[in-house]
Amino acid sequence: MLNENIKTIRKSKGLSQEELAIKLNVVRQTISKWEKGLSVPDSDMLIALSEVFETPVSTLLGETIVETKVDDLRAIAEKLEVINLQLAHRKATRQKTIHWLFIVLCTVTVAIFIALILLNSPYLGWDYSHPETAVVGVLIHGFEWLFVRIAPLALMGAIAGVCLTRGKV
Repeated sequence: MLNENIKTIRKSKGLSQEELAIKLNVVRQTISKWEKGLSVPDSDMLIALSEVFETPVSTLLGETIVETKVDDLRAIAEKLEVINLQLAHRKATRQKTIHWLFIVLCTVTVAIFIALILLNSPYLGWDYSHPETAVVGVLIHGFEWLFVRIAPLALMGAIAGVCLTRGKV
């Protein structure tokens, strides 16, 4: 009888087993076992069930429940509203993350430019007779040459990205 009452009230409230499990802080399988009569909730869980269902414990334990039809359209609308809120939150979080990534890209680009200006290509005065020094010097020169040509484009793109995502954060 308890198992039937739990299932009937849960359905009349428009709750899935997963939703009820979340409200009670248990796993969905626990709700399934209660509804199949394979186990029963303890006294604390019965009180929690009665609070979630807004139904007296006596009703859960003994009174037969007549299944009432849930307003299907209202239940669907409420679920869609929750889903829409979750999607809006995810989109806002994603936009904020992208905005800050553009800001970090601008900052890093400017910092590397400043470092290159302050260092003033120190590898040009190195003694290239040692192979290790020659390889490191060529690598640093290659990085500097490539960076000076690509970084302005990346910086302009990052600034445009910051401006485009600013209003949406």
